Amino acid sequence: MTVRLLTSREALLAFALIALVLLIETRFAGFAAPANLAGVFNDTSILIMLALGQTAVILTRCIDLSVAANLALCGMVAAMANAAMPGLPVPLLVLMAAALGTLLGAVNGLLVWKLDMPPIVVTLGTMTIYRGIIFLLSDGSWINAHQMSEGFKALPRAELAGLPVLAWIGIAVVVVFSVILARTPLGRAFYAVGGNPVAAVYAGLDVGRTRCAAFCLSGAVAGLCGYLWVSRYAVAYVDIAGGFELDVVAACVIGGISIAGGAGSVAGTVLGALFLGVIKNALPVVDVSPFWQMAISGAAIIVAVALNARSGRRPGRIILKDAELRA
Repeated sequence: MTVRLLTSREALLAFALIALVLLIETRFAGFAAPANLAGVFNDTSILIMLALGQTAVILTRCIDLSVAANLALCGMVAAMANAAMPGLPVPLLVLMAAALGTLLGAVNGLLVWKLDMPPIVVTLGTMTIYRGIIFLLSDGSWINAHQMSEGFKALPRAELAGLPVLAWIGIAVVVVFSVILARTPLGRAFYAVGGNPVAAVYAGLDVGRTRCAAFCLSGAVAGLCGYLWVSRYAVAYVDIAGGFELDVVAACVIGGISIAGGAGSVAGTVLGALFLGVIKNALPVVDVSPFWQMAISGAAIIVAVALNARSGRRPGRIILKDAELRA
């Protein structure tokens, strides 16, 4: 049992993450300091949350490429509402962003469920549509810090017990997903539908409905992150989080979430996101252009999928050789 735990994907990734931090520390003293690592976690919190939402979708053998566009649209709507009505309570704006994100996720889920369309095609299409809606709503204009209320900008930056509220929200989302995936019928349905959709149907599960629920869950998280993104950076524009969906998928596959569905864990996703977060925080320190970040994320996806495929490959029996041996 101990050997299996130490050789699990999560344990190996944790060891690799620790080794990476220590390697960076040898060149830049202070990188491994608790305060700096807390800052890295805070910077990575939005990626962790989005990757957990994506995990639910990928577990069902689907993928959501519209997650960053969903975030951008919800963030823009929240910022525009705050600029137009500064007196609106911040919790109401947060709920509004999460509800809009859920609705956008439901659009993806219903198209996949009711029209039996490939998820990658659906979410590529809605990704473009959501970006277009942002442009139509804002007329291409930016909403800057001076147009946002102080309360709107303050929530993610406020500190509680030494950590920003953004980090605490990330921790809360990790706990919620841990409970959903491990302790609820819906979480077990995600694994069952992704592992074997035919068997899931015989077990009484509605595959389409389960996948739609996963898209709604991912959309709700994207909506929440939309508010957190624009309030933290105090700016909203058409290309918010452009290309961020690549990082989200990379975090999932690095963490061991199988693209084929039905396999993976919350711990793996969190470690995958933190691995990317450490790399991206270290890149400016080592003088690597930020334009390389997408290339690194893409390479990480290819390597992780290749490793997952190799580890999941089972050697088959050679029937003719078995026959010869029996003869």
